[in-house]
Amino acid sequence: MTLDPGVGYVIVIAMTALLLSAARAKWRAPAEFLAVVVNYRVLPRPLAGVAALALPACEATLALLLLFAPTRRWAALGGGLLLLAYAGAISINLWRGRRDLDCGCAGPAERRPIAAWMVWRNVILASMAAAIALPWQARALSWADAMTIVGGVTTLAILYAALDRLLGEVLPRTAALRGSR
Repeated sequence: MTLDPGVGYVIVIAMTALLLSAARAKWRAPAEFLAVVVNYRVLPRPLAGVAALALPACEATLALLLLFAPTRRWAALGGGLLLLAYAGAISINLWRGRRDLDCGCAGPAERRPIAAWMVWRNVILASMAAAIALPWQARALSWADAMTIVGGVTTLAILYAALDRLLGEVLPRTAALRGSR
């Protein structure tokens, strides 16, 4: 199985933007992110401090390495593993019944409790990252590919933002309103 380069670049650009955005949010509020990592209780306290420093650096490094063909495959696999680790940390805490825990995915401006849909989101994103690691078809890109890439990245960004807002804000508020009647 090979990946069409037009589709490959859509996923690469979208994944790069996602990872850089995530790293930026963590770097903007390092103390808050450290508190999030500690609160997950999946690492001993000293390792949580190291992880809080390493995770955004890892996200940014992987994002940049995705942009270059020689490092793309390993960056994609690393990004997929990182997303699966996030899914695992959320799953562990959901299993523990700690649903009020801040996911740490929306940055310091917005506290968002963990939820099962976040696990699925990260698994789907990890699958997309794994697709980048597939061999790519060898063919020249055309102007139509450029339009496809721009349209595809734009569509994915809008879809991600809409689903994130719907699942993270609208549905929980609607459920709370229904419960208060």
